[in-house]
Amino acid sequence: MTMRSRLRTAVRKVLLAVQKGDKDAAQVSFRAAVPEIDRMVTKGIIKKNRAAQYKSRLNARVRALS
Repeated sequence: MTMRSRLRTAVRKVLLAVQKGDKDAAQVSFRAAVPEIDRMVTKGIIKKNRAAQYKSRLNARVRALS
């Protein structure tokens, strides 16, 4: 699997869990997605500001489930 698709898959898993309203699954998938997002920055796939944007927006959606 290419690196960019790993990133998209990680983000998609969080969004699907949020859409289903499954708070526990959303938190678990978010915790798994953060290192994946950071890894893409170190590999040069995305810029650090874009990674921060991904993490911030995903975290906001996960926290909104509370």
